[in-house]
Amino acid sequence: MRESDVEKVRRASAHPDRPGEVCRADAGVWKVAVDVHRCEGKGDCVVVCPYQVFEVGPIDEGVYASLPMLTRLKLWVHGKKTAHLPRADACKACGLCVVACPEGAVSLSAP
Repeated sequence: MRESDVEKVRRASAHPDRPGEVCRADAGVWKVAVDVHRCEGKGDCVVVCPYQVFEVGPIDEGVYASLPMLTRLKLWVHGKKTAHLPRADACKACGLCVVACPEGAVSLSAP
């Protein structure tokens, strides 16, 4: 892990607005979501997640086409990438992703 990535984890861990149960929830109980209207695919969620819940990759073309013009433009500028949740069932609700995301695109929902 790069030094800048370690610093991102430290900042997220200490954030006072961090939601969740500080990694004590059973995996898959809390629901994690990514708002594609806000996500720019920067990958901070990937860096801070201790459970490898996230991946950043191309946005589905059907989803992309259904978005408002300004959102499509923003995504295009950022390489048409977004965060995906291939292992959402591994989430233990630590909330690091929520506070690390610079766009505020990640959320956790309580059971």
